[in-house]
Amino acid sequence: FKEGDFISLDGNTGRVIKGKVSTLEPELSAEFTELMKWANEIKTLGVRANADTPGDARLAREMGAEGIGLCRTEHMFFGEERLPYVQQMILAENKEERKKALEKLEPMQKDDFKGILKEMEGLPVIIRLLDPPLHEFLPNYEDLLVEVSELRMEKADQKQLREKESLLKKIVALREMNPMLGHRGCRLGITFPEVYNMQTRAVFEAVAELVAEKRSVEPEIMIPLVINEKELAILRKEAVRVAEEVM
Repeated sequence: FKEGDFISLDGNTGRVIKGKVSTLEPELSAEFTELMKWANEIKTLGVRANADTPGDARLAREMGAEGIGLCRTEHMFFGEERLPYVQQMILAENKEERKKALEKLEPMQKDDFKGILKEMEGLPVIIRLLDPPLHEFLPNYEDLLVEVSELRMEKADQKQLREKESLLKKIVALREMNPMLGHRGCRLGITFPEVYNMQTRAVFEAVAELVAEKRSVEPEIMIPLVINEKELAILRKEAVRVAEEVM
């Protein structure tokens, strides 16, 4: 094998196969079903799954999950049709521009939440509000730096160059030495309350529609990376306010 070659792995045996091999979705075997039945008879620990799409939730339920322990809403933002709006929201010069981008994202988020809650009807679903730092949704810093340098050397279209330079400045401003800390999670929700408000509204709009369909749903909202009770108090109050407006 050499760098760049495609290989396939047999998950059951560990065998390495040269090239791409067509794959099939695995089916639950009778042995697996019997084993899980025995486990359910004596277990004292509940098991929930991670799920970011209705398909994930459906599979989790089929595998015996007792709910969704974590639905990561940021994963929903990376879709091709969504990422441009997320970037518009991040690069917005003012609150009104940011709200316009969020208005495009809200119905998409609502549909995601509705699909997941519907698949997990009667079981709890923990939905985590936006967690990562905003620069993760923007182009890679090093790649953009190279692109800007090349445009300057080529004396390319000035409008395009200015746009790229502006984007680069924004990325520099948002970058953090330790992206696991700092301006992310609940602190983003406090700085830009309209982002968390949009997500909370989308959750409860989905809930309201499912309740109207006589479905039993159990949503829970997780506010990420809280380190101070004041952060939680501010965001909990906002979440309750938005929920009451919708319901």
